[in-house]
Amino acid sequence: MLLISRAEVEALLEPGALVDAIAGGFRALSAGELSAPPRQAVEVERGTVLTMPGRRAGGPVVIKLVGLFPDSADSHPALICVIDADTGQALAAMDGGHVTAMRTAAASALSVRLAARPDARVLSVVGSGVQARAHLALLACDFEEVRVTARDPAAARELAEAFGASVTGAPAEGADVICLTTGAREPVLRADEVAPGTHVTSVGYAPPGGELDPELARRARLLVETRGAFAPPPAGCAELAGLDPAAATELGEILLGRAPGRDGAGEITVYKAMGHVAEDAAAAELVLRLALETGAGREIEL
Repeated sequence: MLLISRAEVEALLEPGALVDAIAGGFRALSAGELSAPPRQAVEVERGTVLTMPGRRAGGPVVIKLVGLFPDSADSHPALICVIDADTGQALAAMDGGHVTAMRTAAASALSVRLAARPDARVLSVVGSGVQARAHLALLACDFEEVRVTARDPAAARELAEAFGASVTGAPAEGADVICLTTGAREPVLRADEVAPGTHVTSVGYAPPGGELDPELARRARLLVETRGAFAPPPAGCAELAGLDPAAATELGEILLGRAPGRDGAGEITVYKAMGHVAEDAAAAELVLRLALETGAGREIEL
């Protein structure tokens, strides 16, 4: 079995290749070519551990274990195992923390590619943690102006300086794309604040609430990884409770040409992420392939 460290995962995952791999995972998901039971949660005293198994047709079985520990320095520790689908033998185990951060941001970046207005020039990122940094790393270079909003002013300034951005207390004002990346248990942006033509992404997961205003999800053209996002947590998103799954569009359906990303320049589009093993499988397969090509990782006997 190949052990792949976090440092090696970071070195191997190039953003452009990752976004392309995630797109392939979403195509497979919407085409019915990916087997993935709903994720499950084990509640413990200080947090939650989620199990996320899945397999793309013709590929290995990928299982991710990810923790949600908001009071810990490493709030989302994760491990990914890759298993040979023919023999059941473990092929690899890799750090999943960086994979989780980057695949989540890569899916948001893909949604921007598919649904933001072609003339979008102002990016606004809400949050200052791991996901805010990952979103900026993948998206900042594509915009003329970048802004950061965060509850902690010092953290907002530090993050903004790292990416040549400015700090604002009004994230929706003048923004063409708004990325919500917080652990907030209530909306950080109200539906009435979002101007026509804006694309909003939301990756936060904090049931029974969440950072995305449910009213914004109702009013906008809603994009999801899968309609499984409408299931109750831990399988789905709390902010989508009570909405009609049929009203949403899967990113894979857009990629397959079955639906448009947006219907007009004035339409508000919202991508709500639940986090799906299709993303983890695509990223893990990419990491493993590159590790084998470059000699990264360390072979061990169990």
